[in-house]
Amino acid sequence: MDKASFEALIAGVLDRHYGTVNSFISPVLTAELRSHLLERFHAGGMQAAGVGQRFAYERNLQVRGDVISWLEKAHHPAEKAFLEQVDSFVEYLNQTCYTGINACEFHFALYEPGTFYKRHIDQFRSDQGRRFSLVVYLNEQWAPEDAGQLVLYPGPEPIEILPEGGRAVFFRADAVEHEVMPAQRPRLSIAGWLKRV
Repeated sequence: MDKASFEALIAGVLDRHYGTVNSFISPVLTAELRSHLLERFHAGGMQAAGVGQRFAYERNLQVRGDVISWLEKAHHPAEKAFLEQVDSFVEYLNQTCYTGINACEFHFALYEPGTFYKRHIDQFRSDQGRRFSLVVYLNEQWAPEDAGQLVLYPGPEPIEILPEGGRAVFFRADAVEHEVMPAQRPRLSIAGWLKRV
């Protein structure tokens, strides 16, 4: 358990509505997950993402352009290791903040150069289960000129965060609007939600 990283994420949410740490997962696990994502992508194992829920779900390239694939603990050792790290974080979050999180869901996401995700919030109107959003980046040697920033709107001034490998961003799913800016090269991440169901 990485208590220091967990504390930094939680303190960030309490102090400024979002938390970020640069090493939520190790460089080794970051590289393993990146390789696994790309293998899945090149094998045709990722689907175009959409917007909405259930019967209202649809693909809309004017809103988002990423392709995704859901993580499962039993699927791959790197996925299992990542989800175990999330479980440790959830356990710590519940013990220290009494959040009552009892479920989570995560997917790989790949944005091709020039694709984006317009400003939005992660909570569905018809389903209030998503409590927190957690994004972890898998990119290698990401530079400012590569762009692809996550832009958060926690207050009057937007916050831009570069998607550097191993970095995690944590925020309330029902309170912080955000968007993904176009990148100059493929942008890789794991995105998901801590839920109370």
